Amino acid sequence: MAIAAVLGAIAPLGQAPYGQPLVMLLVFSLAFLTLRRQRRPWNAALIGWAFGVGYFAVALAWIVEPFQVDPDRHAWMAPFALVLMSMGLALFWGGAFWLARLLSSRTWPLILTWTAAEVLRAYLFTGFPWASPAQALVGGAAGQGLAWAGPHGMTLWLMSIAWALSFPAVYRKRGVMRAGQAVLLCSTAALFYLPPSAPPAPLTPHTVRLIQPNAAQHLKWRSDHTQTFFDRQLAFTAAAPEAGKPMPDLTVWPETAILWTLETAGPALRQIAEAAEGKPVTLGLLRRDEDALYNAMVLLDAAGSPTQIYDKHHLVPFGEYIPFANLLNRFGIMGLAQTSSTGFASGPGAEVLDFGALGSGLPLICYEAVFAHGVGAVEERPDFLLQITNDAWFGQNVGPQQHLAQARMRAIEQGLPLMRAANTGISAMIDPQGRILASLPMGVAGFLDVPLPAPMAPTFYSQTGDTPIIVLLALGLLCTRLGRRRQN
Repeated sequence: MAIAAVLGAIAPLGQAPYGQPLVMLLVFSLAFLTLRRQRRPWNAALIGWAFGVGYFAVALAWIVEPFQVDPDRHAWMAPFALVLMSMGLALFWGGAFWLARLLSSRTWPLILTWTAAEVLRAYLFTGFPWASPAQALVGGAAGQGLAWAGPHGMTLWLMSIAWALSFPAVYRKRGVMRAGQAVLLCSTAALFYLPPSAPPAPLTPHTVRLIQPNAAQHLKWRSDHTQTFFDRQLAFTAAAPEAGKPMPDLTVWPETAILWTLETAGPALRQIAEAAEGKPVTLGLLRRDEDALYNAMVLLDAAGSPTQIYDKHHLVPFGEYIPFANLLNRFGIMGLAQTSSTGFASGPGAEVLDFGALGSGLPLICYEAVFAHGVGAVEERPDFLLQITNDAWFGQNVGPQQHLAQARMRAIEQGLPLMRAANTGISAMIDPQGRILASLPMGVAGFLDVPLPAPMAPTFYSQTGDTPIIVLLALGLLCTRLGRRRQN
């Protein structure tokens, strides 16, 4: 178990910001070898669980950052959060190893069960697919497979290669087999590191301005700083474009960009519209409706009046709300981003907004960009994806970069450009192949004026979602089970 945990801790080197998917692949291959040595299902489960604990403890180490924003209240929770989350998520992988050994004395069923565990991790208990194996592929040519197979299909592909590399040379022509594995390893490495070969997506005539105020989370709501951050965003909005170019067709402010709730923000919204010279502006802010509080995005017209409102529907557990809140509130435990004892209310669901000349856009507030199946849930296909986020919660290193990687995944999967305004970074314009056309680094205040890429034709994954891979996994597991029964 100790060896498995160490191996698991090495595997996240495939994720951002390290960007070494080949290391991750080789470690996964060693995980298949560890299963080969386990004869009992429960022993296999312990090995898989230990591997998962090591993996998630390193991949999700950024989870301690939100607890440092208000350390007097929350710092004591940080180690418990990381340990408990790692141990909990590792149960999915432990279950995969257990079922693989239960189904067969061979190792190949782990391809199916490990992928199935990742599907369950994305859906169960509101889902948390962060740091999925497929996330490591986004930077290279292999990542373009997301447009066809989605994250779980690419995880299946990755696990299949890891198994093939782990297979011992048991045949007479061992040299031929080893040569085949060497060719497979080299060709896979090329897919990992070579850039996408598709030509750049054509650009529309429209320009978008992305605002990044760099409001540190521990200062964001302090009375002696809120006006400074607001004025900074106003100045960026009013800044003159490059010589000879008109004002941007849309200006995007990040999540919870202003102090005021929508009901009291009228004067501020009019100032924002005036700074944009009447061009549309979209921004994040809080909204109250009777006794409910929403994390919202609004689209402003030339007079600063909200013409469309979107309420975030996929909330962060233990961040924006607390499960069993009535019980835990008695012990003073609240969500980190909560401003009331009840937490935020959830909006009705994904919704496409009309952005006029730019076309239609699917708004995503922060965490909602993590879910591939959520982005593809709308009936009307938008022309672009728009994410506003406050990654100041995640620190200045691993968390924001992994969040950006997931935004790039959604662009590839849907074949749509994605514009991203992040409070402290990384703000970016992403094309339909997941390539970053322009970006602002973390910890920098500024703005970007960048052309909006045109959408591609609908991808296979955008039309089918996860259904094909779920059916394939179910059939594979069923056939494996039937084969086991026949052997018995």
